[in-house]
Amino acid sequence: MTSPAADHIRAVRDALARHGISALLIPSADPHLSEYLPGRWKGRAWASGFTGSVGTLIVTPTFAGLWVDSRYYTQADNELAGSGIARMSLPASGSSAHIDWLAENLPQGGVLAVDGDVLGYATSKALKAALAKSGATLRTDLDLIGEAWADRPAMPTEPVVEHLPPFAIVTRAAKLARLREAMTKAGVDHHFASTLDDVAWLLNLRGSDVSYNPVFLAHVLVSPSEVTLFVGDGKIAPDLQARLAADGVRVERYENAKSALAALPAGAKLLLDPARVTLGLVEAVAKHATVVEVQNPTVLFKACKTAEEIAHVRTTMEYDGAALCELFAWLEGAVARGERITELSIDEQVCAARARRPNFVGPSFATIAGWNANGAMPHYRATPESHAVIEGDGLLLVDSGGQYQGGTTDITRVVAVGKVSDEIRRDVTAVLKGMIQLSLARFPRGIRGGLLDALARAPIWATLADFGHGTGHGVGYFLAVHEGPQGIAPGAAALPHAILEPGMITSNEPGLYRPGRWGVRIENLVLTIDAGKSEFGEFLAFETLTLCPIDVRCLDVTLLDARERAWLDGYHAEVQKRLLPHVDGDARAWLLRATVPLAST
Repeated sequence: MTSPAADHIRAVRDALARHGISALLIPSADPHLSEYLPGRWKGRAWASGFTGSVGTLIVTPTFAGLWVDSRYYTQADNELAGSGIARMSLPASGSSAHIDWLAENLPQGGVLAVDGDVLGYATSKALKAALAKSGATLRTDLDLIGEAWADRPAMPTEPVVEHLPPFAIVTRAAKLARLREAMTKAGVDHHFASTLDDVAWLLNLRGSDVSYNPVFLAHVLVSPSEVTLFVGDGKIAPDLQARLAADGVRVERYENAKSALAALPAGAKLLLDPARVTLGLVEAVAKHATVVEVQNPTVLFKACKTAEEIAHVRTTMEYDGAALCELFAWLEGAVARGERITELSIDEQVCAARARRPNFVGPSFATIAGWNANGAMPHYRATPESHAVIEGDGLLLVDSGGQYQGGTTDITRVVAVGKVSDEIRRDVTAVLKGMIQLSLARFPRGIRGGLLDALARAPIWATLADFGHGTGHGVGYFLAVHEGPQGIAPGAAALPHAILEPGMITSNEPGLYRPGRWGVRIENLVLTIDAGKSEFGEFLAFETLTLCPIDVRCLDVTLLDARERAWLDGYHAEVQKRLLPHVDGDARAWLLRATVPLAST
C-alpha cells in the first residue's frame, strides 16, 4: 500500500529540481529548536509520515532516508511502510550518523539545502565541517518544505497568559535583575534567547502554542535598560502588555527579531547560546556586534527550583499520585468485571483522573500505554487506527504525566494483568533494582549526571541486558517535561554546566525491552538535595518526589536484597501516608492493598 508520504517526497524532489539542489535535510525543529513543534514546522512528519518526536529526514533525487535512534526503530518501520523512505539507524540519541552519510554520499560540488531558520547553530558548524571534506556546500536561504507543502498550517494564535502567585514564586523583575547580573559577569550588554521555556520562565508567562509544554512562540532581547519580547500580533492582551511594560518589557512583532539583531548598536556584546539558537538568527546579528557564545544563564536558573517551588511540586505529586490510584483501581475493577479495555481506554482514564485534581492544566506529553509487545517500543503511542485490546495475561506499561500550575509530572509504572511469567518478573525486578540503586545514591557535588548512569544499569547489565535510552532527564516547573542542562545518560554532556545541583528535578527511569514480547520501565522523579559535608567535600543525594505504588505482583522479591526491600517498603509507607488524604472509595482500597509491606505479602 502506497503511503501519502510518497506523494510528499515527490513534491520535495520537484522543489529540489527547481533549485538545482543535491539533497535536502529536514530536521525535527522549529525556529526555537523546540522538542514539541507547532503544526507549521512539522515538515519532517508531513514529508515522511513518521510521527515520532525525534528524527532527521534526508531527501535526494534518488534516495530518501529517515535517521532515528533505537527508541523509534519499530515505530519508524511501521510508519514508513509504502513511502519509499528507508529507515536509517542512529547508534544513539544525538549521533551524527546522518551528517557522516551526507559527507560520504553528496557528489563533489553538490549542494545541501537546509532551512537556516530551523537549523541549530551548533549543528550547522558540524554540518559545514563535514561537507567541506566532501567538496559540497551548504545553502540555508531556502524553505523548500514551504514550497512543497501546499496546505502548510499557519502560525498559532492562542493567547499568552501570566503565571501568577502563589505558584509563580520569583517576580519577573527579580528574574530580569538576576539575568542582568549574569550578563555583566559574562562581559556582555545584550542577550538574545529563543528557547521557549527560557522565555516563558524569564517573564513568568505561559501559552499553548505547542502540545504538552505550556509555552508560546517568542524571542526575547535583553539590554541593560530594556527587554523586547518578539511575539505574534494579538497574543498579548492590553492589560498584560501594561504589566509587562511596568517591568520594562516592550512587545514587538514576532517577525521583527532578525531586524532587531541587525540593528544592535556599534560595540554591542551579545550573549548567544550556540546550542539554543538557529543559524538564521545568528547570521542576522549586526556585523559590528561581538557574539559571546555561552549557555543561556536562564537554563541553570530555571533548573534549580526554589524551596517554595519544591513545596508546590510535593503537593502536586500528591494530586498526581491520587489520580494514578484512581486509574489503577479502575483498571483492576474493569479487568475483574470482564470489561473491554484498550490502550486508548488507559489514556482516557488517566487524563480524566488528572483533570479532577486541583490546578491541573493538561498532560505533559502523550500518554504511552503499551500492552505486552507494544510496551517494548519506548515511545509507542496508541491511535484509534492502531491499538491493542488488553486481555488475557501480560504486562501493561503506562508512562504519563501532567502539567499543573504547581509543577510538571512524569511517571512510568508496569502492572500485571492476569498472570505474568517468571521471565517478566526477573526483568521487572532487574529494572526496579536499578531504579533503587540510583534512588539511594550519594555522590560528590560536581558530579555530572552521566557518571551516575551506570548505577541504574548495573543490575540490568548483570542479566546480560541493557536499554537504549537515557536513565534521566531534567523536568521543569510547569514548563518543559524534558529540561536541561542535567541528564543521566551514557552520552550526557561532559560540560561544567551539566552537573547535578541542589534543586534540580530529574527523572529516574531505567528500562528493559524485549521486542515483540514486552517492555519494562519504572520511573520516578527525584530531587537533588544536600547530603552533608565531610573532609572529602560536599555530597548530594536524591529525594524521591513521585508518589505511586509499584506493582509487587510483577516482582520476584527473592531477587531483592535487604536494602532494596527496605527501600520499597519505606517508599510504599510514604506513598500510603501522603496519598490517603486524597483518595476515597475504590482508589483508597486499591492504595491500601498496593502498599502492604513485603513481609505481609
